Amino acid sequence: MHMDLIESIHEIPVQNPSVDDFCAADLKWIKFGTPEHHDDVALIPYARVDEFIFGECSNVEAPTRFHIERGRKRLKGSLLEFKSDEYLEYRLYWCSFGPENYGEGGIILPSRRYRLNTRNRAARPQSMRGCTCHFVVKRLYARPSSALIVYNDRRHVNKSGLTCHGPLDRDAIGPGAKKIPYVGNDIQQQTMSMIYLGIPEENVLEKHIEGIQRYCGSDVIVNSLASQYVHKLGMIIKRSTHELDLDDEASVRIWADRNKKSIFYYQETTEPFILGIQTEWQLQQMLRFGHHSIIAVDSTFGIKRLKYPLCTLLVFDSRQHALPVAWVITRSVSNADITKWMKALLARVHAVDPTWKVNGFVIDDAAAETDPIKETFSCPILFSLWRVRRSWLRHIVKNCRNIEVQREIFKRLGEIVYSIWAGVNPFAVLEKFTNDFVDQTDFMQYFTATWLPKIEMWLTVMKTLPLASQEASGAIESYHVKLKVKLFDDSHLGALQRVDWLVHKLTTELHSSYWLDRYADESDSFQTVREEYKNSTSWHRALQIPDTDVTLHNLFAKIVGQNDRTRVHLVWNPGSEFAFCDCEWSLRGNLCKHVVKVNMICDDRQGYQSSTSYQSYQEILMTMFKKPPDDSLELDLSVAWLHQIHDQIQKLVELNRSTDIGMVVNKLPLKWSMKKNRTSLCRRAVVRPCASSSSKNTIVRKKSRKRRRLSSIR
Repeated sequence: MHMDLIESIHEIPVQNPSVDDFCAADLKWIKFGTPEHHDDVALIPYARVDEFIFGECSNVEAPTRFHIERGRKRLKGSLLEFKSDEYLEYRLYWCSFGPENYGEGGIILPSRRYRLNTRNRAARPQSMRGCTCHFVVKRLYARPSSALIVYNDRRHVNKSGLTCHGPLDRDAIGPGAKKIPYVGNDIQQQTMSMIYLGIPEENVLEKHIEGIQRYCGSDVIVNSLASQYVHKLGMIIKRSTHELDLDDEASVRIWADRNKKSIFYYQETTEPFILGIQTEWQLQQMLRFGHHSIIAVDSTFGIKRLKYPLCTLLVFDSRQHALPVAWVITRSVSNADITKWMKALLARVHAVDPTWKVNGFVIDDAAAETDPIKETFSCPILFSLWRVRRSWLRHIVKNCRNIEVQREIFKRLGEIVYSIWAGVNPFAVLEKFTNDFVDQTDFMQYFTATWLPKIEMWLTVMKTLPLASQEASGAIESYHVKLKVKLFDDSHLGALQRVDWLVHKLTTELHSSYWLDRYADESDSFQTVREEYKNSTSWHRALQIPDTDVTLHNLFAKIVGQNDRTRVHLVWNPGSEFAFCDCEWSLRGNLCKHVVKVNMICDDRQGYQSSTSYQSYQEILMTMFKKPPDDSLELDLSVAWLHQIHDQIQKLVELNRSTDIGMVVNKLPLKWSMKKNRTSLCRRAVVRPCASSSSKNTIVRKKSRKRRRLSSIR
């Protein structure tokens, strides 16, 4: 039902349907705008936007899902004067069967007017079909608790006006397609992920039927067709191969041509070879978890075993786990080549959300070029010690048989790193270390050949750049370990020198694994997968160890085993990132939960050294304090910034440690807005009669106001 044309948003009532998930049919749509240009709109609580989107996805006539095609944001207080329908946040949602119309191989084709007479085609078209259905969600600037929904096109049709997907699509592919239950992208991805993870077929079928029952009823025919679908999909996955051509380069070229939507950069005609991969789901995760957050990189994976090394860009999700959002396969580490693919990746993100910005970038290689990061992302750069720690510990355990010698060498290596902030010459500490352990020939041969030529470069980077926290380093290492398990399986050793195998492995098994982890956690399903995902990092496993199970001594700490209460683990050199634990996981070179737990407790105790990240942070603050006194303006500015940063960090620490959010909020100071802002909200422009001589000045003043308003948005 439509009302008469309304020109003021204040006359539109806020609708709050009583049902949990609601759709457009549950709302009363109002024509808003001018006689020349108006839209169908509805006003709902902003907190219920997700419920509206889910309701629209569950449309019986056209089941689908909606993705963010474009988005913009403004800061509160950025506009001095504004209209009643100005946005604080703007999101354009488009049916995922559009807007493009892609055929097989990525070539845009018109909608098919005929059925393809073959049994091998999918019963329902899963590619983009040119659907024009889309709507806009505006979080109102003046009323942030309300969202204005502007439905531009409610019909799921293509540009020709024909139904392009769903049960009403007469051009569905395959015989008897209307009788086959709808299998959306989410259901298909869920089923594929479970098959890739090796879950038994009966369990896969059970979850698959639960998914399709959202769109159709359950009966014998539906269950039979679902069983055939799951069995057939399982056979396809088991028989699928990465070799699309005997020649590796040709095979990669064929894959790239078929998967253009999953590639953000591809350079094959000229040297060096560069392939940047990012699926649509990874793009959404990068938009969600990377905005105003930190991006980390696991660089040069497989540099000795793969044909081309693999570089992974990671974001930290809602549980602070490292989530891969882009893969880059290349051997080139030059400034020019890194800048090319980084700018291509950022352009892809900004095409969806122009306001997206990252607050920090964590690198793990001292030899990495930082200029492309600064030029592209314009953000601070941090350094993670996880790669150094892991390499040293693995080779100590491998080359030294005596466990007492192992923990002493690891401790002394840590002293070399800590000497950066202790006011001691690191190279004097290094020389004493090499002299004291000259009898450990196997390890010293490795250390002298691998690390001595570049140790100065690594120590300089550690001192120059802020160091990442132990939680971030542990999350990056957890991803690295999982990647290593997936790729370096004994059954795949013969394929390591083929790029098509690496691409296939990343985009199928690894991608499906992370997709199912996130889906299980957010939907509270697949409890086994969810629990494994929650405890996939040493940091989260350490949080489950009670403080009462930890006993601190002078030189070591004892921790009671969580699985075997009769087992006691010893952690030597407590309080340091270079603490040595005798558990099996640590002896493989990993950062174990026992070391993390002991360091958590030592942070709150006197007499233990602070973490490297804290000492790096302290060094940066002290450097800011050491401004020369004659440079008074610079000194004032440094102190002002330092006070602001310290205050923000203090509030974050208090917020993380507090058990009652209300107590933290009550301590915050009141923040008053300017008087002009408080009195001019949604003020209508008043046009006063004036003489003709002043009309020109009025126009100039209006233009300058508009110019000032646009500059504030930028």
